[in-house]
Amino acid sequence: MTITAAQIRGARGLLNWSQADLSDRTGISATSIGSIENGTTTPRESTIANIKATFEYGGIEFVGLEGVKIRSGDVRVFTGRNGLISFYDTIYETLKTSENKNVVVSNVNERDFIRWLGDYAKTHINRMESIEGLNFRILIRENDDYMPGDSYAEYKRLPSDLFASVPFYAFGEKLAIMLFENEPTVIVMNYPAINAAYRIQFEDMWARAVSF
Repeated sequence: MTITAAQIRGARGLLNWSQADLSDRTGISATSIGSIENGTTTPRESTIANIKATFEYGGIEFVGLEGVKIRSGDVRVFTGRNGLISFYDTIYETLKTSENKNVVVSNVNERDFIRWLGDYAKTHINRMESIEGLNFRILIRENDDYMPGDSYAEYKRLPSDLFASVPFYAFGEKLAIMLFENEPTVIVMNYPAINAAYRIQFEDMWARAVSF
């Protein structure tokens, strides 16, 4: 779902952010943000996705084409390609500012991500490479040799009998469950206890996995 200039202004107001504050958090110049809010420029899809993800990370929920409110609850759902982009923006924003840069991902077929992200995958890979102190580990199925994130992540192969059909992604204190059916669906839970339980499961599988 895209967002409007009015929603951007409203979200800033709810968070008491200036255009400079939003610029600092997104890496988009304050001048460009002003032009977007005034409707004098048409931003790229990736720019809007970046702004939207930054607000959502700050606790904002966008409602329809006009509404904006402070989000309640600890579960978020991202759907479709734009939702998947917003999810990856959330990962980046979380890791960029968090002291916990230990990320674990399991049951992954990276082709699903590349297929849905398209050209945006390269943008995400480049910015992940820029995060200092990142400890990123990924489990893929045995005999799989497709590793587009090997410039910033360590991969291992998991035996097929241990490989599940539903990927999970633990970052910060969040746990994401990912489904790739007719379109991507990502369910993100901000529950530290669930995150910790999946990390324990991951470490057991990592110990059984085969290094390259």
